[in-house]
Amino acid sequence: MKKTSLNRREFLQNSMMAGAGLAIPSSQLQANTTSILTASDKSTIQIGFIGVGLRGQGHVSLALNREDCVVKAICDIDQEMLDRTLNMISKSGKNKPDVYKDGERAYLKMLEDDAIDAVIISTPWRWHTEMAVASMKAGKYVGMEVSGGFSMDECWQLVNTHEATGKHLFFLENVCYRRDVMAILNMVRQDLFGEMMHLECGYQHDLRGVKFNDGKTPYNSGVEFGEKGFSEAKWRTHHSVHRNGDLYPTHGIGPVAQYTNINRGNRFLYLTSMATKSRGLHEYIVNHPKGGPDHPNAKVTFKLGDKVTTMIKTNNGETIVIHHDTNLPRPYSLGFRVQGTKGLWMAVNKSLHIEGTSPAHRWESAESYLQKYDHPLWKRLEQKAVGAGHGGMDFFLINAFVECAKRNEAPPIDVYDAATWLAITPMSEQSIAMGSAPVPFPDFTRGRWMTRTNTFALNDQY
Repeated sequence: MKKTSLNRREFLQNSMMAGAGLAIPSSQLQANTTSILTASDKSTIQIGFIGVGLRGQGHVSLALNREDCVVKAICDIDQEMLDRTLNMISKSGKNKPDVYKDGERAYLKMLEDDAIDAVIISTPWRWHTEMAVASMKAGKYVGMEVSGGFSMDECWQLVNTHEATGKHLFFLENVCYRRDVMAILNMVRQDLFGEMMHLECGYQHDLRGVKFNDGKTPYNSGVEFGEKGFSEAKWRTHHSVHRNGDLYPTHGIGPVAQYTNINRGNRFLYLTSMATKSRGLHEYIVNHPKGGPDHPNAKVTFKLGDKVTTMIKTNNGETIVIHHDTNLPRPYSLGFRVQGTKGLWMAVNKSLHIEGTSPAHRWESAESYLQKYDHPLWKRLEQKAVGAGHGGMDFFLINAFVECAKRNEAPPIDVYDAATWLAITPMSEQSIAMGSAPVPFPDFTRGRWMTRTNTFALNDQY
């Protein structure tokens, strides 16, 4: 890493900012970070990828398809995943990246490379905050994959580090870019639903095959997890053993936060959560051909309730319901409901009702509306998104990340969104443990939500 001269006064100022984020008045923080946040355009950025499992490989693939990205480095402790990624890069004809693999904190060595402009973190959940904090302190533009948080402290760590260093964190919530979700956002902004009143969302996805996977077939391949598991089964299932709360709120709450301008004229006030009993994972093991009542994992007690329901009240008066449902047999659905004073959209039946336009007391198919109000970004960049993951929305996510990183701009999904959405998990755990008692949200923006404006998907480039 290059050496830079630093006088005593600068050193003390920087040290105090890094160590006392909560104690610094927001006005002073704003002044301290203004010069640091000055944009510096780059035509090409060099990216380091921390975590190149299946999700990380998707991000690498998108970067390889761009002329304005260089895959400068990759970091992982799983040799199989490193080999898969290196093979992908070799087939693309691009230069071999630097490889970091010696231990769980090999990424720290990678961060010493001054040539790396940005990093994308796609590791198991418990590493996200530690790695993002270290990356911001190393001066990188950070893209951090989603999950739920572990504590309120880690949420504040993200905010305080951003404010102390002036380095940006782009929270990589891809569902905000889903085509129907963005069309509905377009309709919300054009007032078709009227004033927002009630919204629902969630993560409703049968993940039993992901949580118990031996790698031999993509899904439903076994009953192993931990050291014997494959990919996410190595680590994700442990959360269901030890935790009871909404472990994955961001796919649902991300779009809903855009519809209701959270952290930008509105904020979450408090939540309350409850959970059912836990049966799904145990029965999956007992009834699976590779399991049975005598299998060692049949004796594991899972703490996570099969269905977790969380309710949120906002400052502007909306109510929000979030569902977490991953351990029971069911079709995939994020369960969106967007309801205002003029009508509503229900994703589960692909229908909507607009007062004065729809037949009285009857649903209409949402398809014609989704086409009519297709978001301008999707209309313009649709062909570039062909083949990208999750129906193309991953292209829009990485495109926004790269364009913002090239300009060193504040991202449309920023550190305050990350902290607020991540906080739902530990807050839901706390509420459930206290008999569904209300738990208040901290204001991670320190009052700036009152004057901030929503910029998500308003730029014609990203």
